[in-house]
Amino acid sequence: MTVTTPQTPEPLADPRRSRLSIALVFGVHGAVSGTFVTRIPWIQDRLDLSPGQLGLALVMPAIGSSLAMPLAGRFVHRHGGRAAVRGLISLWCLALALPALAPSLPALCAVLLVYGATAGTADVAMNAQGVEIERCLGRSIMSGLHGMWSAGGLLASGFGILAAHLDLDARLQLAVTALVLLALAQPVCRSLPDFRAPEAAEEPPHFALPPRSSLVIGLVGFCAVFAEGASMDWSGVYLKTVTGASATLAAASYTAFSLTMAVSRLAGDAVIRRLGAVRATRLGGATATLGGVLVVAADHPALAIPGFALIGVGIAVIVPLAFAAAGRIGSNPSQAIAGVATVTYTSGLVAPAVIGALAQATSLTVSFGLVTLLAFALLLSAGALRRAEPDSTDNKVTASSPGNTSGKDLSAI
Repeated sequence: MTVTTPQTPEPLADPRRSRLSIALVFGVHGAVSGTFVTRIPWIQDRLDLSPGQLGLALVMPAIGSSLAMPLAGRFVHRHGGRAAVRGLISLWCLALALPALAPSLPALCAVLLVYGATAGTADVAMNAQGVEIERCLGRSIMSGLHGMWSAGGLLASGFGILAAHLDLDARLQLAVTALVLLALAQPVCRSLPDFRAPEAAEEPPHFALPPRSSLVIGLVGFCAVFAEGASMDWSGVYLKTVTGASATLAAASYTAFSLTMAVSRLAGDAVIRRLGAVRATRLGGATATLGGVLVVAADHPALAIPGFALIGVGIAVIVPLAFAAAGRIGSNPSQAIAGVATVTYTSGLVAPAVIGALAQATSLTVSFGLVTLLAFALLLSAGALRRAEPDSTDNKVTASSPGNTSGKDLSAI
């Protein structure tokens, strides 16, 4: 199998610096998300939104992201990886200041559409950049990059919680945080390599639908993100209503699940290098399935909490592997990544609603039976991520590869 690698005019003169730079970009992206989430209650109180109205508003970022992601491939192709990441992550940072300024529910919905659009396009660009750096290094780094995203979100949420505790005006806090993150992103992005598509590569259309070759990969990511979204949004409710956990323990479930995901992703690259992408996916699917079984069987928090933790550990590396596999399709990785991201993140949009509707019709226990089945599907579909194997000869960049003009085999770095 021959994989066409986008050309890069300048080699990775400093591979470690390139890896650190893209890791910090992921951290900045996660920090924007983590900051916004902590001030949602302030926005709800300011606009006097009912739970239903707030739920409607919070759907908008996912819609905006899904609509904008297919545009990202053309932008990256036209401007190159470094400029695309720098421009889009800058817009994402600035968008953080907007939600707190919205004067009404319609304005908030419109602002959150824009917020989601900048999030999605920046996500595609930075994942495409991460895949190319991973290709040049010849070993898995995508799980660690997504771990940095989670770590950035956790760190920023800590500052956000402190700001909320001090009763700071969210308009001021989000504006200042946006400018700080914007300033941090600029020198980081300047250190990124400037990957570009081959001159002979056809420019993607303005709105690129997911390539058929990426749909199967996207469906694997869909299963993982569904389990993630269901666990993050419903674990607290499940602990309280099904297992009788205290309100404090139920409220802490989101932080605990996020921390589990972050640690597992940071450690995930070592597992992928040792087992390979397919075996790591199967192991993750088995772990998440076991976690789902514990959750479904739980009648006490002591059984449900380890179950949710195992779900988090099991699905942690799946989405990074899905992006890595997509990035090895064709000559324009960003287009395939946009396709996988669109399919994958749509799952995050529908999961909370599906879990809620199924719980309304039956029970939360039945809802997490569905989550367990989707986790088990990862075992059956793991082969779709074979392209992400870090030791595949197709995926290494050597002196003869168009992605490396330095004349070095970078796989050992």
